[in-house]
Amino acid sequence: MSERPGPTTRIRVTELSGPSVRQRRDDLATEEPLEIRLTAPDGTRRTVAITMRTPGHDFELAAGFLHGEGLARHGDIASIAYCTDEDLPPEARYNTVTVRLRVPVPELPALDRHFLTSSACGVCGSASLDALRDRCAPVPSGSLKLTPDLLYGLPDALRAAQGVFGKTGGLHAAGLFSSDGALAAVREDVGRHNAVDKLVGWSSMAGRLPLSEHVLMVSGRASYEIMQKALAAGIPVVCAVSAPSSLAVELAREFGLTLVGFLRGERCNVYAGAERITG
Repeated sequence: MSERPGPTTRIRVTELSGPSVRQRRDDLATEEPLEIRLTAPDGTRRTVAITMRTPGHDFELAAGFLHGEGLARHGDIASIAYCTDEDLPPEARYNTVTVRLRVPVPELPALDRHFLTSSACGVCGSASLDALRDRCAPVPSGSLKLTPDLLYGLPDALRAAQGVFGKTGGLHAAGLFSSDGALAAVREDVGRHNAVDKLVGWSSMAGRLPLSEHVLMVSGRASYEIMQKALAAGIPVVCAVSAPSSLAVELAREFGLTLVGFLRGERCNVYAGAERITG
């Protein structure tokens, strides 16, 4: 069995500083492929996704991806384990996850079209709002209310919890916060979508879904895929350090999510769902 990859990889680099040149060691964020395979009770097997990710919390990544795409809920999953199939070379076994289902493998043509792909930003989901309407209902308005001061504190709290970023400077992060601003969990990955999948997978495996009293904070921009994953997990508020896309805003407004962008210092833009922000 080969050695299990970690979240960081140490290399030697040549550092230039003014006229000086020196050799030193540096830590990089590890980037490795992860293949997600499904196995049904009747023995049917299918690969549903291949994504580039930072090793760590791989089972959460698989569970979160399947939940976000509507392929398998937590109750549908019997077990998740690294693959030991004989067709895999030893060095690939920690890069392949087998999800054993209690139900048949989904027969969705979209699997072949959208998910068998490789991307440093993660695996993208449904390509249109029409597909999302078929499986997701709007988020209830609920009782969640947030003050501007609470929002302003989220980026620093997320940054302080990014352990691997502190070593490498090269990872996205997603943080899940409770309604009082307390950090519930944070996940890091080279792909921002993967970081969110890991958080959703953690919540799903712990029986915490839906996350109707929580806020999702992401370190980059708010894309359609990020909003789709938040909607599937029942997260009513999504905050991002950078800008949202036009489709992310459209999704938020149609499905009743609050979307906050350019959250930096003591300022931000609220693109949808401003009724959850008080004061």
